[in-house]
Amino acid sequence: QVQLVESGGGLVQAGGSLRLSCAASGRGFSTYAVGWFRQAAGKEREFVAGITYNGGSTDYPDSVKGRFTISRENAKNTVYLQMNSLKPEDTAVYYCATKRWYGSVRYGPEEYDYWGQGTQVIVSS
Repeated sequence: QVQLVESGGGLVQAGGSLRLSCAASGRGFSTYAVGWFRQAAGKEREFVAGITYNGGSTDYPDSVKGRFTISRENAKNTVYLQMNSLKPEDTAVYYCATKRWYGSVRYGPEEYDYWGQGTQVIVSS
């Protein structure tokens, strides 16, 4: 069983930056792949970043590529999402999710087993 807690959300002006953190409790986090997703009001949950269990591979959709960076510190059981050049359309609740997986980055929310409660990001224009 893994529990995830996101933090770092808030209100920021367009062009600004935020760093989200996802802290995991439970054993074996270094064997878990992690994804960040977001859900804006009235929209479906969408993938924004993924990282493999050892941090060896990451991936992003075109909408955030070059602006968002996912990283992890397994010694601290924490995954980060650095978000730069934020746009109003990045406004959403951001969630981290994880599953025990040694393969490539996973993109679908249905592929993940554990979810955090989410952290709100609001980007003002």
